[in-house]
Amino acid sequence: MPLVTTKEMFKKAMEGHYAIGAFNVNNMEIIQAIVDAADEEKSPVILQASSGAIKYARINYLMKMIEAATQETNIPIAVHLDHGPDFETCRMCIDSGFTSVMIDGSKYDFEENIAITKKVVEYAHKHGVVVEAELGKLAGIEDDVNVSQEEAMYTDPEQAKEFVERTGCDSLAIAIGTSHGAYKFKGDAKLRFDILERIKKLIPNTPIVLHGASTVIPELVDMCNKYGANIPGAKGVPDEMLHQASIKGVSKINVDTDLRLAMTSQIRKVFSEEPEVFDPRKYLTPAKEEIKKVVQHKIKNVFASSGRI
Repeated sequence: MPLVTTKEMFKKAMEGHYAIGAFNVNNMEIIQAIVDAADEEKSPVILQASSGAIKYARINYLMKMIEAATQETNIPIAVHLDHGPDFETCRMCIDSGFTSVMIDGSKYDFEENIAITKKVVEYAHKHGVVVEAELGKLAGIEDDVNVSQEEAMYTDPEQAKEFVERTGCDSLAIAIGTSHGAYKFKGDAKLRFDILERIKKLIPNTPIVLHGASTVIPELVDMCNKYGANIPGAKGVPDEMLHQASIKGVSKINVDTDLRLAMTSQIRKVFSEEPEVFDPRKYLTPAKEEIKKVVQHKIKNVFASSGRI
């Protein structure tokens, strides 16, 4: 099945009160695991690459691997640029076949964010590509994104309405308490669902996106640490909160950290328990299987997008 945009995906998700999982990809194993999981669950899926992933894997390699995935399944797959830092990166991805791009102007003031988002929207829409924008700042570190707790800010609902109307963006990433990376909360996890509900009332037809939404699965963190990692105190967004977010109107939920933990935990386990192993297939196969398991769990039990095709 050819690549699709997120337009129809999000329309159905908003009508059905579920979310589409947007999973970050860096290499073949991750792509295969995500697509195999979504295929088995009969769920639409978004494969997204950050500018860091593009630098690492190279855009032509990523697109050819994703093209191979589309030839093996009939599920709807969208390819999305995650946290596009500037117009040039967005244009490169559009010209290379991405069906969706995000321009992250959240680091700029309101008017400058509007200006750069509008520029990307105009170029993208001419090429049949949809645009995600961001308003509000999420704390945390992930690839090229680095925002301190002091700099983080919630999305203002009234500004969100004005922003969407003036830019024409197709979806909006909002800040309601999630953060990037493995250390999302110091105390109890809390999301501002009141802000989400207010935004949905003001812009009911605009798909809402949640970034920094990995669960930071405790069992995977424990396994990583058991086999030599040093990631103490990592804490993410509980599954129940993410499920609630999807019911309350979030149409796209991003997952990256959980995939990294899944891959790392299995590779570390093999290296520790079988030090004689040096064949990459011997440690990348269990890593791929663990990622698939995580993605299936998210699709079926958290986002509720299973069986939506």
